[in-house]
Amino acid sequence: MELNPERKSRIIYWSSGIVSICGIIFEVLFGALGSYILGDGVKQYTLTISLFLTGMGIGASLSERILKQLILAFVWIEYSIALIGGFSSFIMFGVTAYLPSGSDALFLYLVTFIIGALTGVELPVLIRKANELGVALNKSTARVLFSDYAGGLIGGLLFVFLLRPELGMVKSAFFVGCINLAVALWILIVFKKEIKAWKTHSAVGLGIGVLLVGGLFFGEQLAFTFEQKLYRDPIIYMEESKYQKIILTKEQGDTRMYLNGSLQFSSTDEYRYHEVLVHPAMAYADKHDQILILGGGDGLVARELLKYDDVKQITLVDLDPAVVKLANSSHHLLSLNEGSLLDPRVTVINQDAFEYMEHTDEWYDVILVDLPDPNNESLNKLYTKEFYSLLRNHLLPGGALMIQATSPVFATEVYWTISKTVESTGLYVENFHVDIPSFGNWGFVMASRNPITVNELSIDVPTRYLTTDLLNSLTDFGKDEDDRIYKGDRRVEITPNTLIDPHLIEKYEKAWLNY
Repeated sequence: MELNPERKSRIIYWSSGIVSICGIIFEVLFGALGSYILGDGVKQYTLTISLFLTGMGIGASLSERILKQLILAFVWIEYSIALIGGFSSFIMFGVTAYLPSGSDALFLYLVTFIIGALTGVELPVLIRKANELGVALNKSTARVLFSDYAGGLIGGLLFVFLLRPELGMVKSAFFVGCINLAVALWILIVFKKEIKAWKTHSAVGLGIGVLLVGGLFFGEQLAFTFEQKLYRDPIIYMEESKYQKIILTKEQGDTRMYLNGSLQFSSTDEYRYHEVLVHPAMAYADKHDQILILGGGDGLVARELLKYDDVKQITLVDLDPAVVKLANSSHHLLSLNEGSLLDPRVTVINQDAFEYMEHTDEWYDVILVDLPDPNNESLNKLYTKEFYSLLRNHLLPGGALMIQATSPVFATEVYWTISKTVESTGLYVENFHVDIPSFGNWGFVMASRNPITVNELSIDVPTRYLTTDLLNSLTDFGKDEDDRIYKGDRRVEITPNTLIDPHLIEKYEKAWLNY
């Protein structure tokens, strides 16, 4: 049964809304891919949006040359978007695993531009077709654009709240590609009388559909083998939570946790890190009644704290409940953290650390900051003067603060910027660093309201590495580890990191570029 022009025009409006949903999902998907694999979320989303919109502009310009067979042109545009976009995430992981460094960025930016250009061709073609059906040009343009913009909002919400948390990045790409393909086949059937050899075009679409459905069901498993190449040891657990990708690997008794590709600990030497993070501050503090951990969802910091019999209450604030759940359920982690998070003295709060510090009324004897490195804007705010001022304001007199502060060897200027930022809040600081085989040389910043005399501290609980006699040696830095002295032949000017001037991110990127 042949549809009348009015019903066909409605189908065009619906189609424009659906493909715009797919377009915005691909756009934010590429930004998420770049953030996860390449780092610096703001940079990647900025480049993705810029390239996508530039591609749309060029595509819209090129659409002027499409004057005939508008429906067939639209169908093949959707075929292309479905195939290229559908396989984009899958191929991205393969490129990252097998091709030289930098190939993944080039591939992502190229795919973003191409999908943007194809998306830019869609709307002008649909507007012309609606006009051909007898709808006034001003009305057809307004209605198609309305469908496009409304679809954009829906697409963004779907990706954030449904697709990414439920399907992950690989399956999401294949699923959205299937939607683009379905729209193309729908339009092909509705306008089949206008298209010569429409069965041939339909067969091509069905062939693409077989590839996409195959990718939807098996692509993630294959991508897993690509991702395995990025890690030294076999992956034993992988989860994409609302906030990050969580991976556990294990080989010959060495369990490692990675968050968004960054190593969090190795079971062979994590005790060195956690003992230095915890015990100097605990040795300094007058009391151990109230302890705050920011981060530390793996339970390893809490394990060290529970060695002190006089600890009354430990509050652990970690953004991601998935990490805490894994720490309480995986026997690999339970054997390391000794079930610390299940202790009745431990209260877990899943909240952003900055937000928690802004609203809490509690005061603490010891505050331990075990947060990921400042490699993006959301983490950078947790390394600013404003954040450290909040910590100071909730630190009891006679209390101590200890912050993990990245490597003074690999990221020297970053480390001393963190130290300077803490000091700028009016706190007294002391600097520690320790050699951790899986990480390298790692730094910590200790702070209090009063001067810290390290040789007066005493480690009085069981440890595997740290001793009282060793403490002083951990405060000695070589020339190449200390930007307070010289960098080359010049004295380095260190300025605090702030929300207004977040220069720490750029320093961090440059420092770790070759590591």
